[in-house]
Amino acid sequence: MELRGVCCVLLTCLFYTSSADKDFFTSIGQMTDLLYTEKDLVTSLKDYIRAEEDKLEQVKKWAEKLDVLSATATQDPEGFLGHPVNAFKLMKRLNTEWGELESLVLKDMSDGFISNLTIQRQYFPNDDDQTGAAKALMRLQDTYRLDTHTISSGELPGDPMTVEDCFELGKIAYSDADYYHTELWMEQALKQLDGGEESTVDMVTILDYLSYSIYQQGELERALDYTKRLLKLDSAHQRANGNLKYFEYQLAKQNKVEAEESQKEKEKREREKREASDKKGRPADYLPERRKYEQLCRGEGIKMTPRRQSRMFCRYSDNNHHPLYVLGPVKQEDEWDRPRIIRYHDILSNSEIEKVKELAKPRLRRATISNPITGVLETAHYRISKSAWLTAYEDPVVDKINQRIEDITGLNVKTAEELQDWSTDEPDAFKELGTGNRIATWLIYMSDVPSGGATVFTDVGAAVWPKKGSAVFWYNLFASGEGDYSTRHAACPVLVGNKWVSNKWMHERGQEFRRRCTLNESE
Repeated sequence: MELRGVCCVLLTCLFYTSSADKDFFTSIGQMTDLLYTEKDLVTSLKDYIRAEEDKLEQVKKWAEKLDVLSATATQDPEGFLGHPVNAFKLMKRLNTEWGELESLVLKDMSDGFISNLTIQRQYFPNDDDQTGAAKALMRLQDTYRLDTHTISSGELPGDPMTVEDCFELGKIAYSDADYYHTELWMEQALKQLDGGEESTVDMVTILDYLSYSIYQQGELERALDYTKRLLKLDSAHQRANGNLKYFEYQLAKQNKVEAEESQKEKEKREREKREASDKKGRPADYLPERRKYEQLCRGEGIKMTPRRQSRMFCRYSDNNHHPLYVLGPVKQEDEWDRPRIIRYHDILSNSEIEKVKELAKPRLRRATISNPITGVLETAHYRISKSAWLTAYEDPVVDKINQRIEDITGLNVKTAEELQDWSTDEPDAFKELGTGNRIATWLIYMSDVPSGGATVFTDVGAAVWPKKGSAVFWYNLFASGEGDYSTRHAACPVLVGNKWVSNKWMHERGQEFRRRCTLNESE
């Protein structure tokens, strides 16, 4: 972009992860560092254990030697002490050697381990990080409709979860008044306990959380059943005894009202119950668009008709006989027709991808959004990607990629800028830049994603899946300059793996003779 006399062509590098400066839960990079930190601590802990074992071995040998000696000496004490060497050695042992043994026993072998732990603890995640990681897991659970058993059993690549793990997730949900997820994870903890898994968490505590979270969701009978089960284990549980009386009273009251209802009222109540069941687990601000977004993330998108599909092609493109691509055209594939979304294959080599990652990693920062009320940039729980901005003059690879984008798209990249997406509510958002609105988006996938991570277009039902080295391209504006709302898009959370992308946003200014303006919004 051209700003205050400085020409600065930027490439945006974004990083998404499944799993939070302490935003550990948003960063595979930082969590990788934590893995090595933990490995170092385990090594230090093993060193401490070996030191303790060596110390105990010395004490053991000393005790065994004295056991044999004292057994012999006490058989004939006078005869034993009649030998002057034996008398001397007894004095020596009691005066010197037992003191040395005392010093050995009192010696603290943990100093090295404790010192290392104290140093490393400053880099540990905090309560907010743990809560963020838990909420991210629950978001994945909702988006991809995963049951707790699938997650807990390790059916997804990863370690199985213990009763304590499930209980902790339920507690975090409970502290956020999220009784839906409290119920799910407390039930999973209970199932694992019932299945014979040993745990430091007792069943009474789990049942206490479970019955209350179910009550909060309006299911009195189930809440009462779990309360009765709790009281069979601990009949003196004060809160459960109070809840038992209250639940029984409320249930009797509810049954009385239902018995006096007319048929029409019963049908209305049943309908409201079904609607409440359908909405169970959804936050209060749940919008229809989110439902569509989650469906697309799961691969439940709109299927093209055979007629539309027949118009989608793969081809070799030389961008109107561009000299660089006449002999080596790029591979082009139609991903969607309206809006037209094109994928270009093999755009970046592995070495170029690694160089971009190398440049971006040290400066990755949590992505922010603009607060619609204050205008202040802030983080949001639903946007946990990290981003970095790379300028063309930083490395020849970045300059080379920028030039490649210009050659393939035919658009001028010198007015590209660092903000994301085109502006729908603020027509003067880029007035200061003097570059016009964002005309087009070029999105490079720099990693394959084992599961999740699609780019979805909720207005039209399109989903584009990551493929390493490829890039997708679309226009955000019609040729008339009006915004194309069908290009509104969002990134799905990564379920397994991590996702690297690079974005390039081209602006209107500089494209006057490259993409001519028309009044036809279909172009």
